[in-house]
Amino acid sequence: MPAFSYRGRDAAGEVINGVLEGASAGAVADLLFGSGITPLEIKPAPAGALKKKEGDGGMAALFGPKILHVDILLFTRQLYTLLKAGVPIMRALAGLQESSANPAMKSVLGQIRESLDSGRELSLSLARHPKVFTPFYLSMVRVGEMTGRLEEVFLRLFDHMEFERFMREQVKSALRYPSFVVMAMAVALFVVNIWVIPAFAKVFSGFGAELPLMTRILIGFSNFMVAWWHAILGGVVAAGFAFKSWASTKRGKYLWDRFKMRIPVAGKIVQKATLARFARSFALASRSGVPVIQALTTVAQTVDNDYIAEKVDRMRDSVERGESVLRAAIATGAFTPVVLQMIAVGEESGALDEMMEEISAMYQSEVEYELKTLSQQIEPILIVALGVMVLVLALGIFLPLWDLGKVAMKK
Repeated sequence: MPAFSYRGRDAAGEVINGVLEGASAGAVADLLFGSGITPLEIKPAPAGALKKKEGDGGMAALFGPKILHVDILLFTRQLYTLLKAGVPIMRALAGLQESSANPAMKSVLGQIRESLDSGRELSLSLARHPKVFTPFYLSMVRVGEMTGRLEEVFLRLFDHMEFERFMREQVKSALRYPSFVVMAMAVALFVVNIWVIPAFAKVFSGFGAELPLMTRILIGFSNFMVAWWHAILGGVVAAGFAFKSWASTKRGKYLWDRFKMRIPVAGKIVQKATLARFARSFALASRSGVPVIQALTTVAQTVDNDYIAEKVDRMRDSVERGESVLRAAIATGAFTPVVLQMIAVGEESGALDEMMEEISAMYQSEVEYELKTLSQQIEPILIVALGVMVLVLALGIFLPLWDLGKVAMKK
């Protein structure tokens, strides 16, 4: 993600300079506004400026310990508990820094304490670590500071992050079984073509008779793999790296995220899990007092899917032009009629956050049901694919043996 250097003024009117990561200058501006900073100038930062600003060494960034999602989850929950007990923020952070088992997290907490010591607000201190704290997280903390309900915001953030973790784990578990089966079939096909079919080909060469078409195709394909297996293997590895590089680009990630939701069986699970995260994030932002436009801006950066994020950005643009949330949601084409009806009820009753929470719970229950029935849905597809592979191998290998047996019986 590109880095941008900025110059702005905080709530006290002091000029602040820094470097932040963002998809665009507009995204950085939204992040600064959410942190209580009015940007005066935003421009692309020189290469490596963010690393220098954060004080990260190149080798440490590559091989040092990383801050994981569970580290932020524990930090959020522990900070909520300490603040609720009346512990001052500086003492709370000092205790968390001492008890942290992750050196990277301990370093970040130390830098946050130094920033607070210099007079900065907590949201601004957290914003100096964009790789650790998301824009949504920062916006929620800023709302907690403005409303005086910081401990309540941290509790909601913990519940939200726990929900996101659950959804990611569920989707991963849903894709693990079919991926393993497909990989096992690919390995079996490779072994059969490299070692099994060549052994039968030596036997068939002594028949002195024309082999069936299926057998000739299998032997020809096997000979090709034996002669070019290193090139095939290299091509697969190169294709994997090329796909990873393509998927890391903005256009490639957008297309891949859209394709993921169209994959048979697994696609609808990914789609419902993504929409559940969107609804949950929007409900949390609305319930915490974030304006709708700002909520849609930050939520678009938390759905972890560029295709859905683009739909949410369209919703925000429509709402900015004066459209209702319902009309903006209809225009995206990403929601079912039941969801649109719930949004309509939420807007009419003034309880849009509650309806979004209901949408999130509905999608979550649907994802759980889809995961429970995933094996039943995917087993017929895998059985048919495995049956076709076995049938081709059986016809290609055993038909010549059957013909040889009939010739022997006639003699």
